[in-house]
Amino acid sequence: MRANEIAETTRASTLAGLSRQKAGPEVLARDLPLLRDVARDVPVGLAVSIALLDEELQHRLEPGTPSPRARLELVRKAREAGLPCSVLVAPVLPWLTDSEEALDALFAQLADVGASSVTAFALHLRPGAREWFGRWLAGTHPELVPRYRELYARGSYVRKAYREGLAERVGPLLRRHGLDRKTGFVLRGPSPAAPEAAPVEQLRLL
Repeated sequence: MRANEIAETTRASTLAGLSRQKAGPEVLARDLPLLRDVARDVPVGLAVSIALLDEELQHRLEPGTPSPRARLELVRKAREAGLPCSVLVAPVLPWLTDSEEALDALFAQLADVGASSVTAFALHLRPGAREWFGRWLAGTHPELVPRYRELYARGSYVRKAYREGLAERVGPLLRRHGLDRKTGFVLRGPSPAAPEAAPVEQLRLL
């Protein structure tokens, strides 16, 4: 489909793209010239998920998915093409990728490649993912299993106190790197209105 045809079908709308596993950085990078042409007629925004910089950890958690380096390069290319590109720092893994040092290093890289805005939120563990992650955690970081059981004792989402503590760390770091200004397409993370009710068997980490 040509740029003018896309623009005509999406007129008065925002064309937004989220880089996921099935549409990797190379696919979106290839389409950037087309998206730039479409942006002359309708708002276009991109969002890329970059949860961490540690490539070894990323490979263990998501084997076969694009590396952090490839995702950062996609953000850079999108910004060089004149397109807003937000970054979803998710999931933040409690006690694994949530330290001030780790987040500061990641935000520095995001600022360097020109991310339009950044939204960060903690890991949430729905049934299915919860069991898989529990097995992975027991095999790689067994010392964290009791802490995760406590943190996710009420359901798929972390306790409110953890979310608030993470926000207190993230806010100043975003300001430090000039990423607190919401200028691009922002995709907000999950924010449950109330603790979810779930069967007891779904509340077990292992």
